[in-house]
Amino acid sequence: MGQAGVDTLFAGSIPELYDGLMVPLIFEPYAADLARRVAALGPLTRVLETAAGTGVVTRAMAKALPASVELVATDLNPPMLERAAAVGTARPVQWQPADALQLPFDDASFDVVVCQFGVMFFPDKVRGFAEARRVLRRGGTLLFNVWDSLEHNEFAATATTALAGLFPTDPPRFMARVPHGYFDRQAIAKDLSDAGFDVAPRIETLAARSRAASAEAAAIAYCQGTPLRNEIMARSPATGLIDATAACQSAIAQRFGAGPVDGKIQALVVAVQR
Repeated sequence: MGQAGVDTLFAGSIPELYDGLMVPLIFEPYAADLARRVAALGPLTRVLETAAGTGVVTRAMAKALPASVELVATDLNPPMLERAAAVGTARPVQWQPADALQLPFDDASFDVVVCQFGVMFFPDKVRGFAEARRVLRRGGTLLFNVWDSLEHNEFAATATTALAGLFPTDPPRFMARVPHGYFDRQAIAKDLSDAGFDVAPRIETLAARSRAASAEAAAIAYCQGTPLRNEIMARSPATGLIDATAACQSAIAQRFGAGPVDGKIQALVVAVQR
């Protein structure tokens, strides 16, 4: 499996740890924000979510949107959707494994396409945006968010630095390369234009706070609940995960304290009309 495959592999124990630790740590405030923005676009009849993961945005939209709106939630990784379906939603949702770069839906069949922190994982972002545009009805909206750079996301930056110290000759760079690697506004606008969107996107910076019960919880979330785990295991299959979690825990505690921890997170929210 190549690097791209490792970067998008959410399997094994990752879905449960991701949903239990990463979702409350960094995803919930942005999920609520996206759900509010989708609701404001109404009236709607059909909404598609790509890269739905374990369903944090899906659950928020299920509460925010009228029961008459059909929700279709997709993800490339069936284990993530299985976790999402097991957690459940306030009302019925159609869960469907699907590749955002090759959507199994008809042209012009959705009012809104939503993607929370997923486009960074697209190996071909222009193609992913073009597919979203294809399934949008005229006047429909693509709404997504991406993480800002590491310097604006304190726990992720701290963990990345700690792991560079643990593996100095070959540091795991997943966080910098993928989740925090697609924040250039001009690049985003160009990719959307190349995908066929002829209206300039609206891009907003949105800061929030990331909180965990302890430095240990934050370290476990990053090292064991994301594909960063795959990079760590590849470098040290026997003890790497334990050592990496301990190193990140120590670094986070040193910077943010030994008790409950609180750090800055920041993202870009992008909306563009078909």
